[in-house]
Amino acid sequence: DESSGYESESAGGERAGAAGGRQRRARTAFTSEQVCRLEKTFQRHKYLGAMERRKLASALQLSEIQIKTWFQNRRMKLKRQI
Repeated sequence: DESSGYESESAGGERAGAAGGRQRRARTAFTSEQVCRLEKTFQRHKYLGAMERRKLASALQLSEIQIKTWFQNRRMKLKRQI
């Protein structure tokens, strides 16, 4: 039973939004070890290729989309800090 890494939303948290009534996924709660590894990788490479993303996702037990999104968000955080 593999998980995508997302917690399922509770029945009381459903919202019918403008996106056709689709349910939003809950935020991913990254472990401190995952964040540490992601930050170390980000210090070396601001952008990841498909192979690096695949390897990192496998090592951290996350999906490639979660890795991609984390890097996008981290680059935006860096841009705001600068």
